[in-house]
Amino acid sequence: MMPASTGTVKAAIESKLSAALNPVRIVVTDQSHLHAGHSGHSSEHGETHFNVEVVSEAFSGKTRLERHRLVNEALSDELAGPVHALALTTKTPGELS
Repeated sequence: MMPASTGTVKAAIESKLSAALNPVRIVVTDQSHLHAGHSGHSSEHGETHFNVEVVSEAFSGKTRLERHRLVNEALSDELAGPVHALALTTKTPGELS
């Protein structure tokens, strides 16, 4: 059974990345259910593992590491708390195929 707060971490991720990076596209997928019973999964929080795709002009001229640091900085509270794993895809609008 999922806790009543399901969706709040995902919403926070979307909101914070939208504010920090002004993305043209953002897709946040909660993959926590795939990790039930594994290290880092908490039935208390429910939302612990995410796949995030962000397309933003803010990534222009930046390396992949620099892009990931921008995302991690925006999500520092979530990464210090309920989020155990964050898979990132970071692109500029020009890199979309």
